[in-house]
Amino acid sequence: MDETTPPQHLNPLQRFGRDVKQVRLARKLTQKHLGRAAGYSEAYVSKVEAGKLLPRPSHRFAEGCDTAFGTGGLFAGLLRRIDEGDHPSWFVPYLNLERKASRILDYSANLVMGLVQTEEYARAIFRAYYPLEQAEEIEGKVAARLRRREVFAQESPPFLWVILHEACLRTVVGGTEIMAGQLEHLLMTSGTPNIKLQVLPFSAGAPAAHAKPFTVLRFADSPAVLYTESRVGGRMHDSEQAVVAALDDYDLLRAHALSPDQSLALINALLKECFA
Repeated sequence: MDETTPPQHLNPLQRFGRDVKQVRLARKLTQKHLGRAAGYSEAYVSKVEAGKLLPRPSHRFAEGCDTAFGTGGLFAGLLRRIDEGDHPSWFVPYLNLERKASRILDYSANLVMGLVQTEEYARAIFRAYYPLEQAEEIEGKVAARLRRREVFAQESPPFLWVILHEACLRTVVGGTEIMAGQLEHLLMTSGTPNIKLQVLPFSAGAPAAHAKPFTVLRFADSPAVLYTESRVGGRMHDSEQAVVAALDDYDLLRAHALSPDQSLALINALLKECFA
């Protein structure tokens, strides 16, 4: 990154890196000293300061900078705003709660849920949704979606239960090759301890036809919340009546869905069709 580049011409990660470097130099610390204080290597710090660490620096690094610099949460806040800036404003409340959830129950009717999307699948979706956006903005949205996976690297990761309507698997997003990669990813992720996957087949009939996409977030020490989306944005519902009704719907969907083993068998069959 050129030191003479005006700040307004830098992307958010480059601005974050420049801020880290400016404060580090003001504190008379080397990259090696900062890395040691934050628990990272000198090479890691160098990439952060150059704005080249993708998808972005870790929150632990930002917190380490605040500790080393005595900046009281400044860099952690900057990084959090970078995350939020690549998401629609109406999605940020959900995103903040997703990071705290102990269980995530999701039903997707048309597209694979964001937490289990591949990079290529996500990119194809964003290109279709935002045809006038510049490549840099699209890549920012893709990186932000991939960062959501970091919840599974937490000390106490959430348990994710995903029910995918069969239409999610048969809707070709980005071409056959990208869909094959997405199906392979679903097979791989469904084998992890914290992710359970079921497919709701077309043959399920009425429950499959009438259910709308929704997500229920459950917490260890607070009431569950319901999240729904429409064409104009997303909405959180915290009333007990709405959450209980959604959980009843989820039980019905699970009952009509294929078993986890049968679901994987269907995904395997569709994957073979991609290469037929």
